[in-house]
Amino acid sequence: MSGESIYEFSARDIKGNDTPMAEYQGKVLLIVNTASKCGFTPQFEGLQALRDQLGDKGFEVLGFPCNQFMNQDPGNDDAISQFCSLNYGVNFPMFAKVEVNGDGTHPLFRFLKKEAKGLMGSEKVKWNFTKFLVNRDGQVVRRYAPTAKPADIRADIEKLL
Repeated sequence: MSGESIYEFSARDIKGNDTPMAEYQGKVLLIVNTASKCGFTPQFEGLQALRDQLGDKGFEVLGFPCNQFMNQDPGNDDAISQFCSLNYGVNFPMFAKVEVNGDGTHPLFRFLKKEAKGLMGSEKVKWNFTKFLVNRDGQVVRRYAPTAKPADIRADIEKLL
C-alpha cells in the first residue's frame, strides 16, 4: 500500500460544495459509483440500510453518481439527489456526478482504482455500483463488483469497525 490516503482528495458534493475527504477521517467508508437508471439501482436501499445499522459505529457510505455506463444517470445533480431521497430514502452523502474511467477520471477514483484493482489486475471500473471499502486510516482495503449486494459486504465492514 502506498503512503497516500483518500484524505488527500476532495470532491464536490451534490449541492456543489467542495468537500475534503478528510472530513470523513476516522470512519470506515464504502465509496460507490451510483446510477439512477441501472439494474443495480435498488442497491441504494441496501446501502442506506448499512448506513442506518452501522452509522453510529463510525461507518459512512459516499455515493458518486456516474453517467459513463450506457447513460444510466443522465439527470443533473438536483434530479439525482431528489431521485435518491424520494425513491430510496438516501440520506448518506451524495456527490456531484463524476467520471470514473478515461481521461476525465476524478482524482479520487483514479486513486481508488490504483489501490484496489479489479478482475485480472484491471483498474477500470466495469459498471455502476462498483464499491470501494476504505478503513479508518483512509486506506483502500478492497473493491467489490457491482453484483456484490451491500448486505454481503457487512461482515467486512464490521471487521474494520
